[in-house]
Amino acid sequence: MRAGGDGFGAALRRRAGAHWLVQADGVRRRLPVERWHGPAEPATAAVVGRCHGPTLDLGCGPGRLAAALTRAGVTTVGVDVCPRAVALTRARGAVAVRADLFAPLPAEGRWRHVVLLDGNVGIGGDPERLLRRCRALLRPDGTVLVELDPPGSGAWRGQAHVVSGRRRGPSFGWARLDTRSVHAPAAAAGLVVRDLRPAGGRWFAELVSD
Repeated sequence: MRAGGDGFGAALRRRAGAHWLVQADGVRRRLPVERWHGPAEPATAAVVGRCHGPTLDLGCGPGRLAAALTRAGVTTVGVDVCPRAVALTRARGAVAVRADLFAPLPAEGRWRHVVLLDGNVGIGGDPERLLRRCRALLRPDGTVLVELDPPGSGAWRGQAHVVSGRRRGPSFGWARLDTRSVHAPAAAAGLVVRDLRPAGGRWFAELVSD
């Protein structure tokens, strides 16, 4: 991914302590760093169960989903701009590449699924552009599996940064979408929401070409 460089790097290098995503409008959200570094949680089973062919995990972080997909026998490649994330994903036995997701990636146009977990629909601060990129990575019958904020949370886009302990990271473009606001950027990218459901207190959508 590319989010103003290695914006989440400190949270990936320092597992302990509090890590916050701070939006330019002052809203602070605690990052679930322990969850990122832990094993795949039950909610991810809903994502793993929908992946039936080659899958690209964009913004893979420490690789818990990429590893779970690999263990399930799904050909998976994780993508992240953070070298620490790539190293951690590989240490779990999954394949990962360090790359900007808007730069050339392996097997473009041939992936069965693209996954945006843990708020990664916000990468770059422009969901329409991101979802358009995802569509270009997929084969015609492919799907985008995306985690969204709960209904009523609304949409937001702008600059954000990560605070880890006393360290403030660089600013980067970021966005948030809830289950209602996803439809417009999906349509702008040539996608429609085929399915939307909760799992483990979180919300996941499946997008397909219209």
